[in-house]
Amino acid sequence: MVKKINVGNKIKSKGIGGFSFTGKTTKYFDEHISRSIPFFVESHKLISKLSTFFISDQSKVYDLGCSTGMSLIAIADSNLNKKFKLVGIDLSKDMINRAKKNTNKKKYNKIKINYLCKDIIKTKFEKSDLIVSNYFIQFVHPRYRQVIFDKIYKSLNYGGGFIFFEKTRGPDARFQDIFTQLYNDFKTDSGFSEKEILNKTKSIRGYLEPFTEKANIDFLKRAGFKDYTTVFKYYSFQGFLAIK
Repeated sequence: MVKKINVGNKIKSKGIGGFSFTGKTTKYFDEHISRSIPFFVESHKLISKLSTFFISDQSKVYDLGCSTGMSLIAIADSNLNKKFKLVGIDLSKDMINRAKKNTNKKKYNKIKINYLCKDIIKTKFEKSDLIVSNYFIQFVHPRYRQVIFDKIYKSLNYGGGFIFFEKTRGPDARFQDIFTQLYNDFKTDSGFSEKEILNKTKSIRGYLEPFTEKANIDFLKRAGFKDYTTVFKYYSFQGFLAIK
């Protein structure tokens, strides 16, 4: 039997590479992720503000790896005067249920929110004006990552936007060492113990695979994007905007 390890916020992982987005994790996920990623709450606010440039009446918007629905709610709240569709996709049924519970607390007269509990690799996207991904693609196996970018580009209408946030690697070992130490300081300042920090690192080993800023831009280029920029950067955490 695999011994569970504590990664903080009452969340336990099944040993090395055993972090799960199911079960009790969903109950404590928002607090845990907000303490784990610098400016995580602000990333949703930035996504919501950027969304107003791409959403109009009859738009379709996808949130990839929607987890508990934080980005969906932020986008909806920033576009209340428009009639459009939001689609949250997540492989975890428990996350989808939590997202439904959270969005059902809100009353949207013009906005329709749907959910798909599917593997995004196997999901067929309809034409859309905006696709967002908040710290999700880093969990997609490298062999499928370009497939995701290709699907996104193909789905977007001309002028449509792709907003994504990712943990990134430093461009060389020196920068990566600095980023790693700063990130450990951040997590300590957020109240995580050294044991919890080490356990979390073990729990996502071989599961979270961040790429460099250049590698993420290369994914965009190969997919067909020509217009892109960085909209947020805090050492090893970055937000990108690409426009078709």
